[in-house]
Amino acid sequence: MIRGVLFDFSGTLFRIESTAEWLDTCTRAAGLDLPDGERADLVRRLDRFGALPGGPGPREVPEAIEPLWAARDLTSDEHRAAYTALARAAELPVGLSADALYDRHRSPAAWQPYRDAGPTLRELRRRGLPIAVLSNIGWDLRPVFVSHGLDGLVDDYLLSFELGVRKPDPAIFQAACDRLGLAPADVLMVGDQPADAAATAIGCRHFPVDDLPVTERPAGLMPVLELVG
Repeated sequence: MIRGVLFDFSGTLFRIESTAEWLDTCTRAAGLDLPDGERADLVRRLDRFGALPGGPGPREVPEAIEPLWAARDLTSDEHRAAYTALARAAELPVGLSADALYDRHRSPAAWQPYRDAGPTLRELRRRGLPIAVLSNIGWDLRPVFVSHGLDGLVDDYLLSFELGVRKPDPAIFQAACDRLGLAPADVLMVGDQPADAAATAIGCRHFPVDDLPVTERPAGLMPVLELVG
């Protein structure tokens, strides 16, 4: 019987804005007006290097950045260093800083909850199930939940940069179960990445969701309510 639920953050409960939207917001703030062709090329380069945290993963990581990339979710400094390095690898135009891009992705305005995130969390709360958010991340995502009015529906947050361990390490799933005060067999992990499925190694159940744009996944979380009974 499921008595508690763990949710991933990015691609599960929330979705980051597109690379183009991210870039446009930052170029406007910097007072830049990129020609359409230059803008399109820059979006492609940013996607190639996976420079948007929470966005498409990199198709290429420069050799010099590989150590930072491998440790990106373990500390806030390494997370910023990895992603700003990837942004610089995309050859940013003069006047647009990698740090400005990084800071934008941490803004609650850059994130949109999936349409059924609130209803699903509220129904789980109504049924009395404890809920935790378990994320590989390098910054404090709590303000995102506060801004979107969902913080009161989450009992705890387990963030890799605060714990110094990341999914798929079994230790982070065990820590989450301990925080909820439940045995792994009584816990469901909901997430969009293969690393989330690693929760099954300690006995949790896993429910996968697709990391799709918000408009394309209106009810991906609702089956969770059937699983918990």
